[in-house]
Amino acid sequence: MHALIRQSAAHVRANSHFIHISTSKAPSIKETGLYGYHHLKTPKGFQRFVDDAIERSEELVNYIAGMPSSPEIIRAMDEISDTVCSVIDSAELCRHTHPDREFVDEASKAGLRINEFLHYLNTNHSIYKAVIKAEKDSSLTHEAQRAARFLRMDLEKGGIHLCPEKLDRANELSIDIIQLCREYNTNIITDPGHVDIFPASKIPKKMHHFVSPIYRNIPGASKESLGSRDSIKEKGFRIATEPSTLQGFLQCLPDAGVRKMAYVQGNSVPHANLEVLDKLIATRHEFAQLMGYKSYAEFSLHSTMAASPEVVLSFLLEMSKVVRPKADQEFEAIRDFKREKSGEPNGELEPWDEAYFTWLMKSATYKLDSSIIASYFPLPQCIEGLKILVESLFGVTFHRVPLAPGESWHPDVLKIVLHHPTEGDLGYLYLDLKSRKGKHPICAHFAIRGGRRVSETKYQLPVVALVCNFSGSSLAPVRLNHFEVETLFHEFGHALHSLLSRTEYQHFSGTRVVLDFAETPSNLFESYAWDYRVLETFAKHYSTGDVIPKKLVESMVGAKKMFAATELQRQIFYALVDQTLFGEQTSTGRDTMAIVADLKRQHTSWTHVEGTHWHTRFSHLTNYGAGYYSYLYAKCFATTIWQRICQEDPLSLDTGLALRTKFLQHGGAKDPADILNDLVGSGIIRNCSGGIIPDITSLCEEMELMKH
Repeated sequence: MHALIRQSAAHVRANSHFIHISTSKAPSIKETGLYGYHHLKTPKGFQRFVDDAIERSEELVNYIAGMPSSPEIIRAMDEISDTVCSVIDSAELCRHTHPDREFVDEASKAGLRINEFLHYLNTNHSIYKAVIKAEKDSSLTHEAQRAARFLRMDLEKGGIHLCPEKLDRANELSIDIIQLCREYNTNIITDPGHVDIFPASKIPKKMHHFVSPIYRNIPGASKESLGSRDSIKEKGFRIATEPSTLQGFLQCLPDAGVRKMAYVQGNSVPHANLEVLDKLIATRHEFAQLMGYKSYAEFSLHSTMAASPEVVLSFLLEMSKVVRPKADQEFEAIRDFKREKSGEPNGELEPWDEAYFTWLMKSATYKLDSSIIASYFPLPQCIEGLKILVESLFGVTFHRVPLAPGESWHPDVLKIVLHHPTEGDLGYLYLDLKSRKGKHPICAHFAIRGGRRVSETKYQLPVVALVCNFSGSSLAPVRLNHFEVETLFHEFGHALHSLLSRTEYQHFSGTRVVLDFAETPSNLFESYAWDYRVLETFAKHYSTGDVIPKKLVESMVGAKKMFAATELQRQIFYALVDQTLFGEQTSTGRDTMAIVADLKRQHTSWTHVEGTHWHTRFSHLTNYGAGYYSYLYAKCFATTIWQRICQEDPLSLDTGLALRTKFLQHGGAKDPADILNDLVGSGIIRNCSGGIIPDITSLCEEMELMKH
């Protein structure tokens, strides 16, 4: 979303009961509504929530139109953003998690209504003129000047600076882009693909509960010759080929023919998205050109650290070149292992072989059993791990507080307060971690309300929700595999960014940073999930209470590193696909299947399977268009921070003090390059053709990519 709302935001000023002075008080247990908003006691309350947000925002627009002082303009603009975001963020969280269909429907309607109002705000010239006036005021504080600049740039991303005819066309294209993105993502869900396997014996018994039985007539058989109707049926299984299921099957299917069928089918749906993607590329390209840019990538990147597609491509090509030798070695090792196992000395390694043989190689080398690993990670112990982490690093208590009647959306939800002994309460965190019917299967961080300075004595505390989809029941308690533990720590990194930031404006609160910096805290906290000094504080066997053995963690780390270059190469390839598809266009249009095939041949060790088009269910093309490279930026930044700041003593107060005061507390209020240099010193970023790229040395050292 462009203009006033850049990522996600916070809460309505009128609900002043939500504004806290930074001292610890017992939370109010009075009846309230969802997330503490009194409007949301009932589903219909979303209508009133929107009405009040629009009414307050219009009052502020009229105030801004009167051209008050520059600081007052920025403060009023930030309150508009805060007010509108409270509805958007609450509606999004409700849509993804609420078990009551009426709540979900009303949240969806509220989201649509507030987005229509955003169109009015984003094309309001009174606001635009006021922001331009404020931006020219040299007496503003550094953060206020930065806010003015970003507000002006965000408004211009919507086309407010264009002539009326071009602005009308830009608005039409914006609506088309939103609809195409929705269509693309809906197709992924509604057309996951499937493959039918006969006979049933080709599917291992341990996988039968993941598949659906099917039956077919045996060729050549007849009712007369075989007697009963049932005797002419052959049993088979239908495999759904949605991505996570497909990956699990490819890992466990010994039959190469079945693997091939599943791989080809899973990477050839949804076919309808080939056309949708062509339209999305063309529409984004026209929009970007209307804005005065050569490509959508150039439009999307001009306000990021990278600043241009040329800088991103130079980074990706350098990474591709550096990782290639190690990735080729890994490919050859997998191929040789396959030849040995299959008894075919000249057998070729195919894309559908990767998951199966890498899993076999890891199992043979490290003797890992996923159920044994999970026995050390019962969900309550993992939450305890988060508590120990914040107490050790930041001297902050992390304890559960009662939920007021009406505040929660499900009995599984926990509410946590972060409390500092001298600063008071720092913010609130809702944990909704278990899977359930009707809950969207995502792992995400939702900023319900951003932090901001309300007055000299009052600070609006951040409120966030951490949503995961871990499976279990009252009969089989939730135990996490280590990938899920890593995911929990990743999302908690985002949550800490929101909870510990202390910005003047909610527009910069927590994760509201430039795209290619946003994933850095989450990647950094993934490293905490792999360090034995951290794991031994909470990873304890669910029945014996024994601490996870150090040798087991060493084996897990070893297995993770086995094919790390292959995985890194895959991420580089994905980022190159994203950049190329949204880069400069030819006048005749381009075949996305051919582009993807060419890039795979150039930048990976693996062959492309003709006719497949995995990219038609790569949802990042919609929500990260031309920005997928940011995951690789974050990986480089986080690795350097871990090695230079955290690795020696990851749980010390000194480590936490550096992370909090030099990094997390600034949110988006400070230039990312300044944050990184201040935290680490030189050697974390490099200037490149007017933009900034990460230094890759730390990542290369960790992955042993460079020869010494």
